[in-house]
Amino acid sequence: MNILLAVDGSDPSFYAAQALAHLPPADKLVVLHVLDVPNPAYPMMAPEVAQDLFATVEREMREEGKRMIERAAAMLPPGTGPVSKRLELGPPAETILTVAEVERARLIVLGARGLGAIKELLLGSVSHRVLTHATCPVLAVRKPLRSLKRLLLAVQGPDDAEPIVQFLSKHPFRNPVEVRVLTILPFTQPVWPTAAMIPESLRKDMVARAKQFADGVAAKLDAKHYRATGDVVEGAPAPEIVRAAASHQADLIVMGSRGRKSAGPIVLGSVSHAVTHHAPCSVLVVR
Repeated sequence: MNILLAVDGSDPSFYAAQALAHLPPADKLVVLHVLDVPNPAYPMMAPEVAQDLFATVEREMREEGKRMIERAAAMLPPGTGPVSKRLELGPPAETILTVAEVERARLIVLGARGLGAIKELLLGSVSHRVLTHATCPVLAVRKPLRSLKRLLLAVQGPDDAEPIVQFLSKHPFRNPVEVRVLTILPFTQPVWPTAAMIPESLRKDMVARAKQFADGVAAKLDAKHYRATGDVVEGAPAPEIVRAAASHQADLIVMGSRGRKSAGPIVLGSVSHAVTHHAPCSVLVVR
């Protein structure tokens, strides 16, 4: 598969380069940096001065961008596949998405946090927009992925489970991975009035069906040489996924986009959005 690695100079973007050690070799690996050159707009600045300033800033940013790409390329693990390098000018998220389409990328890899002021707290704005609008899977790397031994696969139903199973079957990780397949029943947030709570017998039946579904997904992965087990928890989906990743000491969360599709592409759903913002580890969103 073709892989697009987007780097912006932040530590997580270089962690993303190193994380490729755990992925199968790419048919083509594109290392991309996007220049977002600020346009000087001062009321008292003559147009020709503004143009000269813009050209100077762009030239310096291009040189820095080239150094950044070379640094990322030098950090790539052996055996990642043939590498090409691209330096583009434009809005970062939109340009990453465009290049992914042009290069026919089947996976975008990038840092989960950028260079903003609150980079230690939340998903970076560029990462968020790419995760929201990409038409292919996206791996957002939050911290150094020194090992990939435990994977938490959060599934809601067949619609999001099947693309994930297909992706993991076609593109297995380099080393054996233990997979916990998790599905969540949101009983702690009932949509019914208190007086109309679900009967215990029906609740147990739903839990059993959910467990059967999770076990079925795990069996499909077992057949593809993963070590997988199914599990069910009750609660609010996003917090439970984050909690399970922490308790399982997961190196990676894998989940579907859980979004809705109308006339346009699938966009990131609220659960995936919340998990990618608050996960204790890197997240792979599969479409």
